[in-house]
Order: sequence, then C-alpha cells, then structure tokens
Amino acid sequence: MTDDPLFQFLIDEAGKPFSGWDFSYIEGTGRISHAPLAWSYVSIILPKVRRAGSLLDMGTGGGELLSMLQPLPRHTCATEGYEPNIPIARRRLGPLGVQVYALTEEDRLPLPDATFDLVINRHESYAPEEVLRVLKPGGEFVTQQVGGSDMLDFNRLLGAEPDFGYSHWTLDFARKQLETAGFEIIEARQDFPITRIFDVGAVVYYLKAIPWQIEDFSVEKYFDKLAELHQTIQRQGYVDVRSDRFLLAARKGGAA
Repeated sequence: MTDDPLFQFLIDEAGKPFSGWDFSYIEGTGRISHAPLAWSYVSIILPKVRRAGSLLDMGTGGGELLSMLQPLPRHTCATEGYEPNIPIARRRLGPLGVQVYALTEEDRLPLPDATFDLVINRHESYAPEEVLRVLKPGGEFVTQQVGGSDMLDFNRLLGAEPDFGYSHWTLDFARKQLETAGFEIIEARQDFPITRIFDVGAVVYYLKAIPWQIEDFSVEKYFDKLAELHQTIQRQGYVDVRSDRFLLAARKGGAA
C-alpha cells in the first residue's frame, strides 16, 4: 500500500471510459508520447487510396482513421471484430457510404471474391489467403503490424509473465506467409520506436485498453508494482517502453 495522494489520484483517473480506438485522453494531453516510426502508414496508403476504385479497411476500430482519408473510393467497406467498436464505426462511417461488416470468424472475411483494388490493415490480424481472395487481380494489400516483442517492457516493469504465443510474429514470418499464399512483396520495413509515459495513471489506462498485453492485469493484483513504478516515474520523470512495428505491402498476381 502507499499513502501517496498523487499515486491514488492517478490510479483513480485511469478509470475514465475508453471507446473506439481513441487514446486522446492520455495522448492528446501529453501524458504519453510515441516516438515517430521510420515511415508514415498514411503517407504510404493515401496515394493508393486515391487511385483505388474499391477499398477495404480491415479492423477499422471506430472508423477514426478511415474517416480522415476522405474522399474515399466509391465502393469502400470496413470490417471490425471488436463488438463495442462496431456501432461507433457505423455511426461515423455510415454517412460516408461505408458499409461496416462485423467479423464473426477471425480468419474469414464476409465479402465476395475479387472485390477490392486495395485492402489496408493497421494492427489487425488477417489470414493471407482470405486477403488474397477478396483482392482483384493486381490488387494491393498494405498492412502495418504490431510485432511479437511489442511493449514487453510493461511485463518486465510489472513482473508479469509475457505471452510468448506471439513471439513468432515477426516481419520475416509475416513476409513468408504472404509469399506462400501467392503475394508478391512490394515493400517491407521494421522499426522499434519508444513510447514514453509520464505518469502511472496513463500506464493503467493504456493497459486496460490493451488487455492482451497483461491478460490478468488489474490495479488490485499489480498494486505494489504500480506503486514502485510510480516512484520510478517520480524520480526520473518518465518510463520508456519499446514498441515493435513492421510494414508490408504486397500485390496479388494477374492483370489489374
């Protein structure tokens, strides 16, 4: 236990609601800061979006990013597998003419064969064969992924066992998967940027939003470790956590 009123205040503040994929409560207020990647996902996909006649956004979240890519292709669809995000995405994207499909099977897209010129995917799981199936011949797939070593510093700092079930998820593994499915790789990049966090409440808020990082996370269970982390942040001003990102762009064979 700790008698530090600041610690208790920050822990209580971390109970603010989270919806869609909106981290503005801690990011927009400067309580957490992400070092830039060596590339810009939007700078890569935007010219492709402008050229495409049909677009699928996989894992659209609350539709925040897709809505900012306007004007969208005439035929634009999105998928989302996290149930609370689906009504948020439909409210945001429906007026733009985007149909949002709820995913009921992680490895199956509820869409016809050879439908899209472009499939984009930011931090969403995918089955390479399914992406290939819904792309038109000559169509492109661009994905930015979270690698298997992402944010493992959280586990280390709080003494939590990491989930090694994702350790295989690397740029090389994903690239070979796509090639085996029949894709031609156009571009492949990887980076390990730092996320800097300035208070323990932001740590709690973040971990509640990404429950897969520490599956048994709760303030009660990790209270003592969070108190230690609070003291560390008070001494040095922040704590750094390393991210893991990679980007792949690939093309389906055949004439466009």
